[in-house]
Amino acid sequence: MGVDFGKQTVLVTGASSGIGAEFARQLAARGSGLVLVARRKDRLEELAGQLRGAHGVEVHVVAADLAQSGIGQRLADEVAGFGVTSVVNNAGFANFGPFHEEDPERLRQEVAVDVNAVVEISRAFIGPLRAHGHGFLVNVASMAAYQASPWASVYGAAKAFVVSFTEGLWVESRGTGLRVVVLSPGATRTEFFDVAGSEEMAGGTRMQTAGEVVASAMRALERRVTPVGVISGRTNRFLAFASRHLTSRAFNARMIGRMVRRG
Repeated sequence: MGVDFGKQTVLVTGASSGIGAEFARQLAARGSGLVLVARRKDRLEELAGQLRGAHGVEVHVVAADLAQSGIGQRLADEVAGFGVTSVVNNAGFANFGPFHEEDPERLRQEVAVDVNAVVEISRAFIGPLRAHGHGFLVNVASMAAYQASPWASVYGAAKAFVVSFTEGLWVESRGTGLRVVVLSPGATRTEFFDVAGSEEMAGGTRMQTAGEVVASAMRALERRVTPVGVISGRTNRFLAFASRHLTSRAFNARMIGRMVRRG
């Protein structure tokens, strides 16, 4: 038997748009209560109102900057009365361009959100999640995790960290009742590329919708045994397999570099 979504209160980061907002919609449709976290409170409030009206679920809104040090414990303290049973670490962004030309402060923020916040929030909530024993922790990575990402090198490295980190937690959490899974989307039609500053990062590949990506994660959570990782899309699953088993890392890096520059 998979997750009983009707008994969950799920904290979702990066919930103001894209994959995070879609997680909120699909979870609410299954009866989950929600704690929506992002910087843009107006967007969160709008989404919360829609979900309350459409599904009658309880939705809390928390405006927070995940680039701040210590965000995990501060967030846990702020939502302590909401009874969080599951977490989706979705928030993340990329800088796109030659590394030597990137703004150092933007790079610091990228690492803070894509790596530090995932670790801090996971650490702050994993005790209660394990004690609950029937929830889940989903960390959102990317196809960029499976090979070097020229012109987005920090992003690719950050998402490789998320994959390895979550796989470790998956093993540590076996037998506790907590389901841990890492979701790796490919190029997805969201505001992500607006923030990155270019759609060249997609390398000209077909973009999935946020609905398709989140549906793949929900199917995994509904299974009796949740897999350690979910790669959204058949083509993406093949590419991840090929990059790990059929081609060299140097070949993969050069190929991605050519695809990105060709756009």
